[in-house]
Amino acid sequence: MKELFGKLPDGTEIHRWSVENGGTRLRVLSYGGIVQSLEIPDREGRYANVSLGFDDLDDYVAASPYFGALIGRYGNRIGAGRFTLDGTDHQLSVNDGENSLHGGSAGFDKAVWEVEPFERGTDVGLVLRLTSADGEMGFPGTLTTTVTYTLTGDGDWRIDYEATTDRATVVNLTNHVYWNLAGENAGSVLGHELEIAAARYTPVDAGLIPAGAPAEVAGTPFDFRVPKTIGADLRTADQQLLYAKGFDHNWVLDKGVTAEPEHIATLKDPVSGRTLRIATTEPGLQFYSGNFLDGTLVGSGGAIHRQGDALCLETQHFPDSPNRPDFPSTVLRPGETYHTSTIHSFGT
Repeated sequence: MKELFGKLPDGTEIHRWSVENGGTRLRVLSYGGIVQSLEIPDREGRYANVSLGFDDLDDYVAASPYFGALIGRYGNRIGAGRFTLDGTDHQLSVNDGENSLHGGSAGFDKAVWEVEPFERGTDVGLVLRLTSADGEMGFPGTLTTTVTYTLTGDGDWRIDYEATTDRATVVNLTNHVYWNLAGENAGSVLGHELEIAAARYTPVDAGLIPAGAPAEVAGTPFDFRVPKTIGADLRTADQQLLYAKGFDHNWVLDKGVTAEPEHIATLKDPVSGRTLRIATTEPGLQFYSGNFLDGTLVGSGGAIHRQGDALCLETQHFPDSPNRPDFPSTVLRPGETYHTSTIHSFGT
């Protein structure tokens, strides 16, 4: 179902699309490709929206911390907003201190996407398309992007990202849903249990840019190889947690880059019984514990979101990869097709 959601200041109409399949209900905006809501049942069959969002378009435009948005051209941070590719220096839009974050000040989260619904066998979903001009936010090349949101007959939410370019560039697409499996207005997620299949992570400097080589998680608060609650080690006096005010780091997934999505993380809410299992083709996972939610945002249903009221699990290549030849490459060249996939499976 398609309906008018609002208008941007320039008069551009923004629509909301609603799709449902396999017990999962998804609402998506043409603005930013934003997931406004994602509803799933608990162990008693009661539905709740498990993603943070806003009721009004104006709030997304004015103050959103990337609630539910498609992120590009480059998810996560690029140090000093600069990189060199094939001998040419590129200066990007800087919007996070001296760094470029999530594609710059006007990334894909603020773009208006073309949206088309589809039905394919037992699957339903939406195809979102966007063309980013050469030089936009400082990135080289005209990037043509297609993102497909699919709800399967089993209720899985699958995201397939594709992009092509007419000039060598870098690209790292992801989605920025803020999860609270107890429900969007249920308060803290510190009691959620998380498991991540990663023996290493990338330590950061004070600007949250990867510093040095990936480090072992063993013996640190970053060890989620065995399920534990988000809050178990959150207040440990670890310099990495002090830098980020919590968890805001990239986990180096044990599986690396894969041709097909493989399971890499499980999130559980013991109270509602809801579970989220994530599979991806990507080599990294950015786990962000909602550190910068500061009680100034009124979300859907009138709730005020505070620190730790949600978390993000962003499948990705590593932050600052354009400046780190030792990291998996994010370079895309003419004639190549960027393709990654992530599957979110829900249960109780």
